[in-house]
Amino acid sequence: MDMEEKTLTKEYVFEGKILNMRKDTAQMPDGMVVDREVVEHPGGVGIALEDEEGRFCFVRQWRYAHGEVTLEFPAGKKEAGEDALTTAKREIVEETGYEGKDFVYLGKMYPTPAYDTEVVTFYYAKQGNFKGQHLDADEYINVERYTLDEMIEQCVKGEIPDAKTMSMVLLIKAKKERGEL
Repeated sequence: MDMEEKTLTKEYVFEGKILNMRKDTAQMPDGMVVDREVVEHPGGVGIALEDEEGRFCFVRQWRYAHGEVTLEFPAGKKEAGEDALTTAKREIVEETGYEGKDFVYLGKMYPTPAYDTEVVTFYYAKQGNFKGQHLDADEYINVERYTLDEMIEQCVKGEIPDAKTMSMVLLIKAKKERGEL
């Protein structure tokens, strides 16, 4: 059964520095015409940086949209024309101060596929040399370290609501159990 919807029109209703919003009309496979709202986002990365003692770097920061401090794997938005691995290598130093080495692709996630084009690509890396944090002017980040078991427990208790972090914890656990990391 054909499920693809054909885009008939696109109208941008907002263009910002992080995202754009548009209102489309689309034709369903049965011919019905519907409205679709789409958030365009350049995508980003999440990085699981593990040190020699088996602890991972996490960032604790204020998340304005939710009005609370969250604990997450380091992450960041792709710059124009930047591939995901380049973003990961840049963001891990910016947020934690450490270089990553031996990067391994873990997978990708669509945070909200119903209306958002964002794709978050996940990487695992071993901790490299310390270079110092290079935070953006509007970022305040504390770096903390936790074992995988500690992070699983925090996810299960509902103390970590961040989807990318929960997804990455699951992927890392499964890949370690399979001997892939």
